[in-house]
Amino acid sequence: MPKNLNVLSGLLALLLAGCGGSEAPAPAGEPTAAVATTTFANVTRDRLLNAAAEPDQWMTYGGSYNEQRFSALSQITPDNISQLGLAWFADFSTNRGQESTPLMIDGVLYVSQSWSKVNAYDARTGALLWEYDPKVAGEFGARGCCDVVNRGVAAWNGKIYVGVYDGRLVALDAATGREVWSTVTTDQSKFYTITGAPRVANGKVFIGNAGAEYLYRGYVSAYDAETGALAWRFYTVPGNPAAGFESPAMEMAAKTWSGNWWEKGGGGSTWDAITYDPRTNLVLFGVGNGAPWNAKARSPQGGDNLFTVSVVAVDADTGEYRWHFQEIPEEEWDFDAVQQITLADIEINGATRHVAMQATKSGYYYMMDATTGQLLVADNFVPVNWTTGYDLATGRPVINDGARYTLAEGPRIAQPGPVGAHSWHPMAYSPLTGLLYIPARESSIAYTVNPNGSPGNFNLNVNFTGGDAAYDEPGNTIPRGGSTKVLAWDPVRAQEVWSSERPTGASVGMQVTAGNVLFTGNPVTQELLAFRADNGEQIWSYRIQAGISAGSISYALDGEQYLAQVVGGQSPGGYYAPTYARLLVFKLGGTATLPPNAEFTQAPFAPPEQFATPEFVAAGATLYGGACAICHGDGGASRGMFPDLRRSPLLHSQQAFDQVVLGGIRQDRGMASFDGKLTPAETDSIRAYLVDRAIVARDTPPLAPPGQ
Repeated sequence: MPKNLNVLSGLLALLLAGCGGSEAPAPAGEPTAAVATTTFANVTRDRLLNAAAEPDQWMTYGGSYNEQRFSALSQITPDNISQLGLAWFADFSTNRGQESTPLMIDGVLYVSQSWSKVNAYDARTGALLWEYDPKVAGEFGARGCCDVVNRGVAAWNGKIYVGVYDGRLVALDAATGREVWSTVTTDQSKFYTITGAPRVANGKVFIGNAGAEYLYRGYVSAYDAETGALAWRFYTVPGNPAAGFESPAMEMAAKTWSGNWWEKGGGGSTWDAITYDPRTNLVLFGVGNGAPWNAKARSPQGGDNLFTVSVVAVDADTGEYRWHFQEIPEEEWDFDAVQQITLADIEINGATRHVAMQATKSGYYYMMDATTGQLLVADNFVPVNWTTGYDLATGRPVINDGARYTLAEGPRIAQPGPVGAHSWHPMAYSPLTGLLYIPARESSIAYTVNPNGSPGNFNLNVNFTGGDAAYDEPGNTIPRGGSTKVLAWDPVRAQEVWSSERPTGASVGMQVTAGNVLFTGNPVTQELLAFRADNGEQIWSYRIQAGISAGSISYALDGEQYLAQVVGGQSPGGYYAPTYARLLVFKLGGTATLPPNAEFTQAPFAPPEQFATPEFVAAGATLYGGACAICHGDGGASRGMFPDLRRSPLLHSQQAFDQVVLGGIRQDRGMASFDGKLTPAETDSIRAYLVDRAIVARDTPPLAPPGQ
């Protein structure tokens, strides 16, 4: 599942009062005119294959085909980083969640923002060259689990490619921002979305999609980069056998399912990780959870359920299956395998191996042979309880039945929880230190089987509650929201080398440089941070006035190294305030400054008196956890993108509440109607739960804003 969850953060998308930062897209219009220049985004196969020879560029999402997020630039070092200052900044046109990694090609920065908009800037000055708006309809905002985010664009032969939230793949002229072609890659009548960055190789654009919490069947597609014609498609779970199988791989996968799984969708979304390996000409992609989450509901007689929670390798030219490694057969906890897949040549037992590395939501780090998929290393990087380890000979985990809620009458605690130990936030690998840098997180949750499905739009067959202290499970040793840390990991020995912990459940992407600097951030203090890559000493910080979650890049122009970072969309845990959305660019000696923070007065907690019994409130907590928490946060305390539901005046009126939740009066802002999915009695129970949370918040000393 596409988890920006820096919480369980869902689906009453933009519920109640104001929906801060949730403006609907403007009417269609032409992009602004571009300035005259010679060649824009002249990205070719040779340039991408030899990206190491051009360290001043950042031509693809992960920096190069190996997805290491390593910059060979070394001008910025621990010795001079105190001189690093802001060179320029640019405000975005929407302050929804910002997760993108920019590209810098021949003096132009290309960056996507929420609602799948794309901007091009002069990389020296910050001058806006053009802006593109795909005009996503507002009602699509409620079709994904975790905001209308976009993680980046791709470049090839004078074109910029963006996956649009509503399922389109669009090619833009890199010089003007005008559409060259646009193709719909999904069934737009269903809850498919695109949030991940495309990848390009051999004249093809590779793109996946999201939606495995709904009635969904996953796949990855390749399109001709010049025309937008579909080249191939690989489904990640099998369909109805009566309709025939699209490939031998699907026929093989169907043998690992049981019952009428296709009626439930199957799941298997590839919403992020796609890596092209030029050495093998394979595309490696990660596959998400099955749908429903409850394995017994989707496949009653058991089975591994290929290719859910797997890394799959296919031929880049034909899409034909080559190998797979399934990380968790018959998985039931929403432990996607859609996190970044990093390639490297690493010495193991005296021999150099070409490997693929992944640190996943399950809390496990995996190293695979990139040519064959053989499992080489598997170990946990945070506390876990769902397994006691892996059998490297078979590549299979030893599952702890004590964490399997499908075997229990009551709740079972899982560590990590569905927010994961590592979600989409980019990790980095330095061939100089030999370390992998992981934005790691500890978390947990208690699952209970829901045989009747799930509230709201979700296709889970699971219940879990909102997750604040009042509803913690006995015996749980890790808070649900958890804590995070910057983790430097030895990928061969599978052990921590150093870490920097922070008491918040919010992760930030990584970038590491040849100057021995690791760049990341802290959403709680709203700071961009730098550490010594070798020993973890913090050496620099900069207040950014905004949340932060994306990964940065480095590039060079005129002999100067720059750092570019997208910020916005994620406020500190427990403290909601409107957040800026910006592109910040730094260099040594930079003297620009951000304008003063705009004053913001938070609405008070002013709930009505509780009108419901404790049992009715507890039922509302379960309903809220299943239908709302994934986007709206634990206990209604939304972070950054949405207002704090505990402060909403609509809590005083069930009629007003239902006009939003059931009546759909805010569909243009992304809040779809739950009519037919929740009953008035159920929404009243949710309101009772939010009133309870508001009363607790009112009577609890407030959390100070960051920096106070």
